[in-house]
Amino acid sequence: MKFSHIHHVAIICSDYSQSKDFYTRILGFEIIHETYRAERQSYKLDLRIDNNSQIELFSFPDAPKRPSYPEAQGLRHLAFSVDNIEKAIDHLNSFDIETEPIRIDEITGKRFTFFSDPDGLPLELYEV
Repeated sequence: MKFSHIHHVAIICSDYSQSKDFYTRILGFEIIHETYRAERQSYKLDLRIDNNSQIELFSFPDAPKRPSYPEAQGLRHLAFSVDNIEKAIDHLNSFDIETEPIRIDEITGKRFTFFSDPDGLPLELYEV
């Protein structure tokens, strides 16, 4: 089996409107398709990150919270490549989104930082 890329990452949010605004207006992801599924009282929003990758943003009534943060088993964080980490941090900070201090990856020597989405999902900026 050979994989070409990650197609999508699915995220369940607690406040659909707030998360939709965060991922579209603040992070700048393009809406591909938005669906409301009345039988599930659930939205599904497909967002384009680039030509190969997408985020599926879901809302479900009464979805359970993440059991612990940040070192629970499973997905640890979602990382986005950026060309200029300072510019990306300035953009996030202009929307009052806090970012951690820039760190250096001890293996690659690349710079990175973390921030959170409206539900506290750990997101990373990784300078390429």
